Amino acid sequence: MTDQNGQPKYVRLARQFLREIQKGVKGPYPPGTRIPSENELVKISGFSRHTVVGALELLKRDGWLESQQGLGTIVRARPEVAGERVRRGHAALVRNESAASRLLDVQLIHARQNIADLFGIPTRTQVLSRRLLVEVDGAPAEIAHSFFPRALVEGTQLARIELLPESARQHVEDRKKVRYDTVQEEITVRSSRDDESELLGLGPHSHLLSICMAAHDVTGQVLHVMEVLLPPHDRAHREVYRH
Repeated sequence: MTDQNGQPKYVRLARQFLREIQKGVKGPYPPGTRIPSENELVKISGFSRHTVVGALELLKRDGWLESQQGLGTIVRARPEVAGERVRRGHAALVRNESAASRLLDVQLIHARQNIADLFGIPTRTQVLSRRLLVEVDGAPAEIAHSFFPRALVEGTQLARIELLPESARQHVEDRKKVRYDTVQEEITVRSSRDDESELLGLGPHSHLLSICMAAHDVTGQVLHVMEVLLPPHDRAHREVYRH
């Protein structure tokens, strides 16, 4: 079963659990603690047992939870792979577009709910979408999807269907005389859409790690939203992240 956004319910529940886990010692599930049993989680979450089990298995697979004999399911500290992919998110934000990238599309689109919320604009307001496929040794490694408010695009080359010789961040800062001051980042897991599966060489509805970043200027206004999509398990990618 899927929700209104076409996302499997167990993926949505896994994202909810992950947000709680990522609060660390300030959250309900600090590292080393035992999470409630499956039956208890069914009552707490309101989801079916099947959905709860699917969400737990997804978090175990990505290294956030582990089963220990006699102890139940334990919360782990931030997995090494997840920590590496946080750095990969920052790398995507400052990477020159012309470096190992292929421009997939540039178009005005209606902002979906999560993007509109980050910009603080009404849903379906038009924003510029700029999507890149990053390749490593000729193989697809990630999709970097940027969104910009229309007012910011004026006076830039962001709407042109060609790669920039610099990062989009550098281009915006130089052309608009603004500065990226802080970056809000969220890591979640979601199912791939059909085109994303094809671009990354995955099966349909594969799980992807999503690093979503909102870059703010010194006044707190969001200048740039970027979602980096990574296959959750890929040894080649983990080697790339270490460099």
